Amino acid sequence: MSNLPLLAGPALPPATGQPPRQVVLLLHGVGADGNDLIGLAPLFQQILPEAAFFSPNAPHRFDMAPFGYQWFSLRDFGPEARLEGTRAAAPILDHYIDHLLAIFGLNEENMALIGFSQGTMMALHVGLRRARPLAGIVGYSGMLVGAEFLADEIRARPPVLLVHGAADGIVPVESLDQAKTALDKNKVPVRAHVRPGIAHGIDEEGIRLGQEFLREALGKNA
Repeated sequence: MSNLPLLAGPALPPATGQPPRQVVLLLHGVGADGNDLIGLAPLFQQILPEAAFFSPNAPHRFDMAPFGYQWFSLRDFGPEARLEGTRAAAPILDHYIDHLLAIFGLNEENMALIGFSQGTMMALHVGLRRARPLAGIVGYSGMLVGAEFLADEIRARPPVLLVHGAADGIVPVESLDQAKTALDKNKVPVRAHVRPGIAHGIDEEGIRLGQEFLREALGKNA
């Protein structure tokens, strides 16, 4: 039995009313909680009616406000602190992925991750280091942490979709190009889209791109 905490948060069952044949895990950004992204689940459920959606709270209370959660602290947002924080939270997310797959009797090919901001950092870090590839990873407004170590640590190459607002004042849009370059270099299939005029958020076109991507990634396993 693992001593790691088990994440918890809001969920949406399959539209079919049957046991899930796919699982989509939504990973929120710093200072938010699972309710922040579960509102996206009905949009993706339109193209994945057999999927269950889970949007857990990150494992730690947000340390810069009296509300919300964080995967790791941003009091120091330097690259070394980001990498240390991501690596510390990664086993907790891995444990939750293993838990969901086990309780539904599914494999990695039946699961996709959707991350926003810090959630994207976690999705990319964990998804590229699991023993078996997930069906896909959608990353909104995030970055690839520890890109310089990826060549030595990568174990899986799931398809990746990155979407970033050109007017993002929180995570610079240059992070998208940096992530794409590193993923290309490590032979990870990746699509990248910049959304003109969009700040640190997700617009309708970003949702459409995510729907199209997940239809391809999970639809074949429906």
